[in-house]
Amino acid sequence: MRRLLIVATLIMLIGACKQKAENTTVLKTGIWRATIEIQGQQLPFNFELVKDTDDGYDIYLRNADERLLLDEVKIYGDSVDIGLHIFDANIKAHVKGDTLQGEFIKNYEKDFNIPFTAVYGQSFRFEKAGAQKDIPDFSGKYAVTFIHEFDTTKAVGIFHQQGDSVTGTFLTPTGDYRYLQGNVVNSLMQLSTFDGNHAYIFRATKKDDGKLIGEFISGKNHMEFWEAEKDENASLPDPESLTYLKPGYERIEFNFPDVNGKPVSLNDEKYKNKVVILQMFGTWCPNCLDETMFLSPWYNENKKRGVEIIGLAYERKPDFDYASGRVKKMIDKLKVNYDFVIAGTNNKAQAAETLPMLNKVVAFPTTIFIGKDGKVKKIHTGYSGPGTGFYYEVGIQKFNETVNELLNENLTSKK
Repeated sequence: MRRLLIVATLIMLIGACKQKAENTTVLKTGIWRATIEIQGQQLPFNFELVKDTDDGYDIYLRNADERLLLDEVKIYGDSVDIGLHIFDANIKAHVKGDTLQGEFIKNYEKDFNIPFTAVYGQSFRFEKAGAQKDIPDFSGKYAVTFIHEFDTTKAVGIFHQQGDSVTGTFLTPTGDYRYLQGNVVNSLMQLSTFDGNHAYIFRATKKDDGKLIGEFISGKNHMEFWEAEKDENASLPDPESLTYLKPGYERIEFNFPDVNGKPVSLNDEKYKNKVVILQMFGTWCPNCLDETMFLSPWYNENKKRGVEIIGLAYERKPDFDYASGRVKKMIDKLKVNYDFVIAGTNNKAQAAETLPMLNKVVAFPTTIFIGKDGKVKKIHTGYSGPGTGFYYEVGIQKFNETVNELLNENLTSKK
């Protein structure tokens, strides 16, 4: 018996040494420039690789002012597997000195494996054309029209330019395109962003009359044209007018399972006589990510005032285990302490069927404010995140004003 124990111990030690030897690949810390190939074009983005406290690695995706932490970096032999934040996606690549070569993979989408390359030490975004003269200035606020086949969407474009470097975003009735970053190269403005799941390229040229003509490329096959005209008064429809209760309704009613399968209803004792905020969202949604990153610390600071939040998750698959797994990962990653339920899938028509008292579901996220009397007081469609600057700050101010008003309401009658 003793001899068997010694042999078993030796085998374990040899295996441990072998495992350690296999994971000796060293990644260079610092700035990297990556590209992924979409629709035959190279979408560039930058990331910073740093050592973590466990002698492993963390990555920060860099888009304009944003630094998005990726803390699931695993090394296997000469390969690296990078988990992409809360999203059901990975980058898998071989390490070859100063280069990473591999694929960007969306696990929830069939056959979504597209080429990925990264080069160490490069901090630029788009390839520059050397010294440039007479660089056109794209900075300002624009009234934008996106054109896709026979449909058009109004938007507001905001760009900031220093030299040939440009940052900015687009606000739409359903949300914004978050942090865009790029350059002006040979009179062509090029912007890109990559958040771990969504990959966008925007391009535009400026005509003699100041109007912009451009294209928008997203993912493997989506493309739109867009045109814009500078307009300091450019605006969007009132986000509180797009989604509303059908005639005859005053309340929201549902009975959805939480992430552990326990049924949750607004009639539960926990929510009685409280202001309740319903967040219709999905873990796949970048604007929902921005809203959740705001709501999470806000809830911790304000729950004692008599406010509850319930996140209604609409995920990409109808499978409960898949959906609850995605939400649990988000809860863990963002350290969220408010409640979540699994409400349905991200198909907007099907989502509307889960809450038949709504006229329709226009966007994720949609935020529903319920008073202490259990009645719906306001519905806000979409979300303008921190990438929109001033609009984000205004949104936070209005959010707090709404909650304060509802908290100050007196219950004059029983529900």
